[in-house]
Amino acid sequence: MAEFNACGLNNSPQKKEEELQRINELYKKYAEERGVRIRPNETLNEIDDRGVFVRQANSFITPFGNKKGDFEALPNRYKIYWAHGCHWSNRPVIVRDILGLEDVISDIATTGAGAGDYGHTFYDQENHQDPSTGAYFLSEFYENAKPGFNGRATTPTLVDIVTKKAVNNDYHRLSNYIEVQFRKYQKTDIDLYPVKYRKEIDEFNDWLFPTINNAHYRMHFGLSWVSYDEAYNDFFEALDKLEERLETNRFLFGDYITDSDVRFYVTLVRWETKYYHNVGPLKKRIAEYKNIWGYVKDLFSIPVFKKYTFFEFPKLTFKGVRGYNGSFAERIASQVPYEELWKTDGSRKKLSSDPENVYLHTNISYEDYQTEISVSKWNNPSQDVRQPRNVSISVDPSINPLKGLLKNN
Repeated sequence: MAEFNACGLNNSPQKKEEELQRINELYKKYAEERGVRIRPNETLNEIDDRGVFVRQANSFITPFGNKKGDFEALPNRYKIYWAHGCHWSNRPVIVRDILGLEDVISDIATTGAGAGDYGHTFYDQENHQDPSTGAYFLSEFYENAKPGFNGRATTPTLVDIVTKKAVNNDYHRLSNYIEVQFRKYQKTDIDLYPVKYRKEIDEFNDWLFPTINNAHYRMHFGLSWVSYDEAYNDFFEALDKLEERLETNRFLFGDYITDSDVRFYVTLVRWETKYYHNVGPLKKRIAEYKNIWGYVKDLFSIPVFKKYTFFEFPKLTFKGVRGYNGSFAERIASQVPYEELWKTDGSRKKLSSDPENVYLHTNISYEDYQTEISVSKWNNPSQDVRQPRNVSISVDPSINPLKGLLKNN
């Protein structure tokens, strides 16, 4: 299921325009049938008075758990709606597959927000509909769950396919719910989110969000020099700290992959292959960070990470003319030998005391594995609280506070 990309429809500009017009008319008709509203624009609705992009809070954050009002983790009840080009939504499918939950939680890749003005669709499916629910738009599940919803429908979204309602779009914690509440259905004993160290992992993840995961968007959507400069500095300063951390740690918390590594990896992949084209001057490419680049290639060598790493570029025919400079995407991107460039030499294994294993394993009982998942302040309704520089962490990110503590028995 390929991500919808208007540039890949046809190499002829005239044909491309005609096809886009046809698609737009088609989805306008579907939207009228279903009462779907036009997707809100980030640069109109999520910019503060300094020109800073302050991402909307997630609207569907009810946890999975055992308390009154919580959702119950049930097999074959929920489906992950995600998109190839959305690193937020690559996270839960990677986590699900690592833990062996593919037969418990289904998934579908949407065709992005490019088909018309109405957001994520199912353009590549039969009749352009989600085969599980008959929906034309991701936003239909939001309206079903919260009539009158006027925010952006985003990926990932976990949908109850029985009620056809969105139940969770909290990318800050969705992978944690999968790791914890669905553990009794796991086919493996892999532990990405060890009980004893969840506080440290959560704190790191909540630092990673504004400084790395969301920093690209802060640069891309910000409407002032101040906003751009802040995001640029935050991103590259954070990379410097993590470059230092990975000098002596194979993964972010030591010898084994944790939930945090999934979050860092997917952003690095998108930045190195796509995002940097949008934001302006670069201080460095990811490939210029010795330790981070080795870390990326180490993870890419693991089949589940490779499965959700997408080097998708339209095969464009570049016809240069006087006064016209084709973009990198037009001239070069589809020719890059990514598979070759991303091969690991295995050298990072020497940083591990258990070099042949990348996962922590635990025989802890399902009951003992259950803890209440912390609430992320990045979902606070107040835009002031969600200011991207309103971030703190108790241990310098260049230091691994769990060094030597994650051990397989």
